[in-house]
Amino acid sequence: MSLSGFLLRWLFAFILVFATFNPSGYSLFHWIWPFSDEQLPLKILTCILVFGCYLFYVTATLKSLGLLGIIILFAFCGTLIWLFVDQGWLDLSNSGILSWVMIFIVSTVLGIGISWSHIKKRITGQFDTDDVETG
Repeated sequence: MSLSGFLLRWLFAFILVFATFNPSGYSLFHWIWPFSDEQLPLKILTCILVFGCYLFYVTATLKSLGLLGIIILFAFCGTLIWLFVDQGWLDLSNSGILSWVMIFIVSTVLGIGISWSHIKKRITGQFDTDDVETG
């Protein structure tokens, strides 16, 4: 897998997380909350589609990284943010900045998760496969 392939997968994960919630006020969360019945069918349809996208990304991430891999990746990202704050490179006192950091971390974990099988194959030469029924 090329770098552009990984960046494209990460970009789709970023768009998914960004569209769900972002500090700009234009997101699925802000559209739905506070709940009203205005455009209710469209809101429900949109939520189902977004949920389906998350199901796709989270399932692929769980299959490729496993729960322990996801925990390690979140721990790595959290420690990296801690380092940036400790060195004075990042100030999390603004909740908007914290939201952007969380959007970046979640999209990075999902992007790596959906790409991990390709990365692992490139590094080790081993394929990851799903269970296939034999006839």
